[in-house]
Order: sequence, then structure tokens, then C-alpha cells
Amino acid sequence: MTTVRTVISIAASSGWSLHQMDVKNAFLHGDLTEDIYMTPPQGIFSSSKGVCKLKRSLYGLKQAPRAWYEKFRSTLLGFSFTQSQYDSSLFIHSTSAGIVLLLLYVDDMVITGSDLASIQRLKQQLQSAFHIKDLGTLHYFLGLEVHSTSKGILLHQHKYTTDLISMAGLESANLVDTPLEVNVKYHRDDGDLLPDPLLYRQLVGSLNYLIITRPDISFVVQQVSQFMHSPRHLHLAAVRRIIRYLKDTSHRGLFFPTEITPKLSAYSDADWAGCPDTRRSVTGWCMFLGSSLISWKSKKQARVSKSSTESEYRAMSAAWSEIIWLRGLLAELGFPQTEPTSLYADNTSAIQIVANTVFHERTKHIEVDCHSICDAYDDRLIALPHVSTQFQVADILTKAVPRSRHQEKETSKHF
Repeated sequence: MTTVRTVISIAASSGWSLHQMDVKNAFLHGDLTEDIYMTPPQGIFSSSKGVCKLKRSLYGLKQAPRAWYEKFRSTLLGFSFTQSQYDSSLFIHSTSAGIVLLLLYVDDMVITGSDLASIQRLKQQLQSAFHIKDLGTLHYFLGLEVHSTSKGILLHQHKYTTDLISMAGLESANLVDTPLEVNVKYHRDDGDLLPDPLLYRQLVGSLNYLIITRPDISFVVQQVSQFMHSPRHLHLAAVRRIIRYLKDTSHRGLFFPTEITPKLSAYSDADWAGCPDTRRSVTGWCMFLGSSLISWKSKKQARVSKSSTESEYRAMSAAWSEIIWLRGLLAELGFPQTEPTSLYADNTSAIQIVANTVFHERTKHIEVDCHSICDAYDDRLIALPHVSTQFQVADILTKAVPRSRHQEKETSKHF
């Protein structure tokens, strides 16, 4: 989904049109490379002793998704497309007149680019190779609603949110201003177990998909996702509060403005020892392309940090991994990042550790992979400007913040 948001952001800033196509009975197009036999349906043969040898893929086969993808991939490569090294679902075709991008998700395709003639030719080639329906301009993709205006592209999940509220039975519930109360910590053993955890798991699973366009609920959804194994009544109450918050904000989403400079920047933050059960810290980072938010993460760290500086250092290293990937992807799309990527952090000690290797005594217990950010800093691939905690955008991904700050983060950077 980060690739989807990145491509839409580039299309908005460059004024490219977005097209959508759908493959009919996609899995039936797959070619099988193994010998597969199946028991025939009743009524095909008079005797039940026979079996059928399949010549083509069928729905229900474990091999079907792989066979369809390989068929589509080989077809596009035959059309002079190249497959992205950073996302296997992205295919790129460069021409003298511009570029064509195709994103595939199972049987749904998004096509965009600067070469309109090549886009029309691609559509004709695909229709000759598969049973495809041209859905025209992109409006609805995988539950994401896309609205294009002269000022940019709005991406949201209003219908999906409305269905989620109905699933929870909270159509008439009271509204709340924030998805989580400030200074509230949920323990794994709080309260009584739910007699049936099915609804809880369904709601949390749906909330995880809603994060695609709602970074403001990323932290609290990360919190309630930790109790999927044995949820309790207090945990369900937390989920219901998230949904009550969504009732009044269902139209919110991501806005990708036009005429922005596609320059990558990032924010990194951490909440030291934020988990009350394990005392692990919570990492939060977000990536912007110009003023468009394209990637973010709220995740509990894998190790217990001995200090707030260490937790911030780990968060910066995790953000750097995403920056590496995004810089490579943007270079493939024709928007190379020639300048160091700014990674904004609010912990001066962590910044000094990256910039000054003499602090070995403080960091020798940290895993080697975390120190790759030091090499990136030395190679001038990233810059580490300090940002005040007041303006730390990633703060909302690491902890619950008061209403005033929560609303401030929502309106910042065109979110």
C-alpha cells in the first residue's frame, strides 16, 4: 500500500491521470507447470473411479495465485515492461515520450504515467491477452475511495468505515474527540476474558485495514492488536472507543496535492518503555513526499531499551530502513533523491550517537544492524535535523496525545 500511495502522490503532483482495469476470472488464465489431478464433480462420469488431469489453473488450487501472477508477469515483460526491484507488483515502461506505471493487486490494476499513447496501447494489448474490463478513471480500489480535483487527489475509506461502524453496532453511540484516552495503559490481564473473541478479532482486523488511509489511529490499533489471542472486556471497550471516534471523522483521509516537489523527508520518534507488560518501547515514524504522507509505522520494538536515547536510536534506524527502500523506489519511478533525506528527530543524544562514533561505550550492546544509519549519515544519504517535540509529527504514532495536539497532528502536512 505504500507503493500505491507513492504512485498516487506522484500522479497528483505530475498531473497524470489514473486508470483502472479488472481481469475477469483471473485465476483461470494461469498455466500449470505441475501435473495436477482432481476428482471430477458428481454427474460428469457414470463411474466415480476416474480422475481429471488439469490443463489450466482453477480457483481453489494452492498454485492458482502463483500461476496467474507468473502468467501476467511474463505477458507484461513481453510488452517491454520491466519489473520493479523494490515492489514485485509494480511494472514500469519507459518510452521516449515519458513513462507508464502499472500496479497489480491480484486481478485489479492501476495504470498511470505521462505517455498517454502508450497507456492506450497497453490497454489494447491487455484486452487481447486476457478477458479484461476497462473501468475508466480510478474511483474505487480495494476499498479505497479516490477523488480527483484540480487541487489534488483525496484518498479515504468512508464507505468501509461506515460498514465497520455497523458491524460494531455503534450507529447511535456517542462521539469522542480522540481514539484513546491520555495516559491510559492496557495490560494483557486487565479485566475478565470475553466469552467469544470473534467480534473483537473481526473489528481489530478491519481497523488494521483502515490504517491504510488513517495514520491517526495507527498507535491505538497497534495497542489493541496485541490482545488478539485472549481479548478482555476492557480491550473491547478500547476498540469501541476507536470506532466512536471514527463516526465523526469517517470522511477524513489522505490528501495528495498538485504541484509539489517530490522530495522525501521523514520523522522518527519513540516512547521509551511504553509497553506496561514487557517494558519495550514503541517506535513511530512517518515519510513525506513533499507534503504528501506516503508511509508510516507504529510498532513495539523487539528489544528492551536501556534508555530513552537507545529507544530513539532504534526508531531512527527503523526509519532509515524505510528511507532506503523509498529512495530506491523513487529512483525507479524517475524521481531520484539527489540530496540527503532529512530524518527529523527530537532526541539530541540519539542524533549525536549517529554523528559521532566515539560513543561506542554507550552503544556496544545494540545490534549491529542498528548502526547502519551511521554509515548512511557518513555517506550523506540522510541528514539529521533536530525538531522540537512540539512539532514532532511522529509523536502521534507512539502515544496517546491530548485533544488539542491530536487535532493539530491531523491538520498538519495536509492530513
